[in-house]
Amino acid sequence: MSLSVATVWRLLKRHGWSWQAPARRALARDEHAVELWKKEVWPRVKGSRRCPVPGSSSRTKPDSP
Repeated sequence: MSLSVATVWRLLKRHGWSWQAPARRALARDEHAVELWKKEVWPRVKGSRRCPVPGSSSRTKPDSP
């Protein structure tokens, strides 16, 4: 299932959620550590998602071959 950004926004608002962003950057923010994390850790995290495989989401029905 795929939802548009507008649909997700409507669903969030319906349940009382709102978009939130920090008013300012943290004073203790370590820019060097942030850049290092973006370069080394984020690509591994981002690339670790499994590819969708066709099959059944039901636990009682066996996967389709």
